[in-house]
Amino acid sequence: MTTTKAPDILPRILDYSSRADPYPLYAELRKTPVALQEDGSYVISTYRELTGILHNPHLSSDVRNLSRPIPGAEERGTPSFINIDPPEHDRLRRLAMRPFGPPHTPGLVTGMEPDLTAIVSGLIDDFAGKERIDIVDDFAYPFPVTVICHLLGVPREDEPRFHLWVNAIIDLLAYDPKTDPKEKLDNGIQASKDLRQYLGGLLEQRHGRPGDDLLTRLANDDGPDGRMTDEEIVSTANLLLIAGHETTVNLITNGTLTLLRHPQVLQRLRNEPDLIVPLVEELLRYEPPVHMIPWRAAYSDITVADTVIPKGSQIMLMLASGSRDPDRFHDPDRFDPDRQDNQHLGFGSGIHLCFGGPLARLETQIALNELVRRLDRPRLVTDPPPYRPSPVLRGPIHLHIEQS
Repeated sequence: MTTTKAPDILPRILDYSSRADPYPLYAELRKTPVALQEDGSYVISTYRELTGILHNPHLSSDVRNLSRPIPGAEERGTPSFINIDPPEHDRLRRLAMRPFGPPHTPGLVTGMEPDLTAIVSGLIDDFAGKERIDIVDDFAYPFPVTVICHLLGVPREDEPRFHLWVNAIIDLLAYDPKTDPKEKLDNGIQASKDLRQYLGGLLEQRHGRPGDDLLTRLANDDGPDGRMTDEEIVSTANLLLIAGHETTVNLITNGTLTLLRHPQVLQRLRNEPDLIVPLVEELLRYEPPVHMIPWRAAYSDITVADTVIPKGSQIMLMLASGSRDPDRFHDPDRFDPDRQDNQHLGFGSGIHLCFGGPLARLETQIALNELVRRLDRPRLVTDPPPYRPSPVLRGPIHLHIEQS
């Protein structure tokens, strides 16, 4: 296996014209599992190589280990724990998990099921009398935003403010100084500062006060690892606010689109609601909300597929490509909710395995089951639908449907 080919495929994947269906390009990319790009970065696209490097201690998530820094990285504030390496990563992740899940708060996610169902039912109730529904604006976006605002303790009425900031920050995930205007970088940096300042203001109100929301608990929790600094809490809240709804919006929307494209599976789910658990796992493989990790850094020289990646190199991990690798998954381009041994990369792998995966799974399971149960013969208005700009967090920006 060599790295001498495939530098021209990545720009085609990143180009918006490929957003509706990047999978044929992923198949082409996998012919060169480790592809050296013209700028000196490396793209990894096959399942075996991806899982190997995601568990490799020589892979760094810290931008400071890149020989060629990411534009604007230093101006975006204290990084969250997904952009920090052990042992500091481990400490911050443990602190974040204390109010969020096991072992200290084991029933948080499962205990939310009645409330999640009520929110979903209320949103579907609002479909009444509408000839056309936008699954994104009317359902897939307001649902997880309401949930994460409640969890964090962020006022739901502030959503219009942080919505604009989040969009600008997401635009930076695949920022390319060679092709993108500097205005895009400046807007994203300013949005990062504005969102952090906003969250910092909310945090100031939480110190020394009782409350069950995550901001309050992080501000006042003293465990065996001590307490997060205010900067660390703001960075963690920033991560949870963005990742806590953006990925779930895409997963629910991609799931709705996939079911409408597979009416036999939709009907089966209507008859067999318990199918939803393996079905969501197959969605995470087949149409994941996160398609790539734009960068990681090599702590030292790393050998992947007989290729030496030099220390300091930028490495792009094509997770969605790995989850469609025919060397790992039989008939990978087929949507099969009965698929066995479905060890997909939809939530990543290794020490940075998605922190909010259990909540995203439950939200999507409830959302899709209720949609299928209550919608009457839904039909796609446009296929393919228009997609969001980002090649990293991939999903329709609108998904219009009609029902009888």
